[in-house]
Amino acid sequence: MAEYQKKDMSGTLFRNERKEKDTHPDWAGYIIINGVEYWLNCWEKTGPKGLFFSLAAKPKEERASEIRRGYQGKQADDVDNMRGGNLDDEIPFAPEWR
Repeated sequence: MAEYQKKDMSGTLFRNERKEKDTHPDWAGYIIINGVEYWLNCWEKTGPKGLFFSLAAKPKEERASEIRRGYQGKQADDVDNMRGGNLDDEIPFAPEWR
């Protein structure tokens, strides 16, 4: 069987097996447009004309940078807490007993 190759102006959607809330997409995957990869989310909806699909796309690199910013922001908060004197001077040792 030939290996699947990603091609420009095409993509793939898979049923979202991890859907926990109604707001989570029913389908998730990716699409490539002009050489740029996007995350693709799809919701099945019903309207006056019947079933339709609502789509949302987000650049993969944008999501990666959001994750990095969140991680870096957490690190910065930890450093700010240490510099701001938010450290507890008490050393949490158990009382000594013999």
